[in-house]
Amino acid sequence: MVRLSADLIWKSPHFFNAIKERELDLRGNKIAVIENLGATEDQFDTIDLSDNEIVKLENFPYLNRLGTLLINNNRITRINPNIGEFLPKLHTLILTNNRLVNLAEIDPLASLPRLQYLGLLDNNVTKKPNYRLYVIHKLKSLRVLDFRKVKSKERLEAEQLFSSKEVEEEAKKESTKTFMPGEVQKVSEPTEEQQAPKVVAPTPEQIIAIKAAIVNSQTLEEVARLEKALKSGQLPADLKIPEVVTGAGSVEERDEEMTSTNQDEADVEQKNVEEQTDNEPAPMDQE
Repeated sequence: MVRLSADLIWKSPHFFNAIKERELDLRGNKIAVIENLGATEDQFDTIDLSDNEIVKLENFPYLNRLGTLLINNNRITRINPNIGEFLPKLHTLILTNNRLVNLAEIDPLASLPRLQYLGLLDNNVTKKPNYRLYVIHKLKSLRVLDFRKVKSKERLEAEQLFSSKEVEEEAKKESTKTFMPGEVQKVSEPTEEQQAPKVVAPTPEQIIAIKAAIVNSQTLEEVARLEKALKSGQLPADLKIPEVVTGAGSVEERDEEMTSTNQDEADVEQKNVEEQTDNEPAPMDQE
């Protein structure tokens, strides 16, 4: 970051611009804080502070000549409530692409008695409900807002909408509640139940199923996932558990049933062999 020193001011370009006003060019210097503008000796009609890193619109000396302030593409989030005392003849203020968020942050601009041209495009505040009517209501001398002429119909509508102080305060409160893309939204801390979900231990059958799935896995990733599930005690959602008869002796009963079935199949096969042997014709005796 670069400090806005008197030396920088003296060395910066200054010239007569297209409308024959004396202009000081301070853009693109990575300036973070407005300071030392008294070194200008109030000799400029326009000061261009665009493309810097300024956060607060403050620290102005009394500049009776300054009429135009260009400060787009910065990081402005705050405006000095008494800015009008130091810039009494400022009629043009361009604040496009800054970080003004809520309607209340516009209120200090009402202290500028001659402000007629204001640019706030690419600030989140422009997306708030009734933004344009609120700005027109607060800045009575405004003629052009965001490069659009302020119409008499809009002035009347703004006057009717914000006819009381209560409505104005409610609009400012509402703008702080409305979340827009790019804003930092406060996230409530999770409850104890959300922080530590209850873990139900798997049954012996589920543990057997997980181990079988590990044996049959075809990739290392799948093996790692199943091993993690086995250690944590949480059953993977996609793991299918075969129906298993629970209770003591269930495994033994299944083994006995399988043994009985195999024995029956062996007996049938032996019987078939014997029948086939009995039916074979006896060999003929040779004479």
